[in-house]
Amino acid sequence: MTLSSKERAELRAEAHHLTAMVHIGHHGLTDALRQTLDDALRTHELVKVALTKSTEISAKDAAHQLAEQLGADVVQTIGRTCTLYRENPDLERKKGAPPPWR
Repeated sequence: MTLSSKERAELRAEAHHLTAMVHIGHHGLTDALRQTLDDALRTHELVKVALTKSTEISAKDAAHQLAEQLGADVVQTIGRTCTLYRENPDLERKKGAPPPWR
């Protein structure tokens, strides 16, 4: 599923207030990191990922690789931070409740 520019803009606005949940260190894109991000996407759908200065991969490359491997969409990449989104249709949603990332 590819996001429309309107959906992407709405998610960008939502992501602005989030703190990074997943941090990519000097080990790069490890299996453990992918598992952590997969869990975060499953429970929160919208996840901000921060890359440390010692990371060899660029935020843009990391975002696209992770999105491809985990079936997510890249919402945005700014500096050393990227935001990924993956809808989880199995997540319980109560009517009128805030989205899972809040």
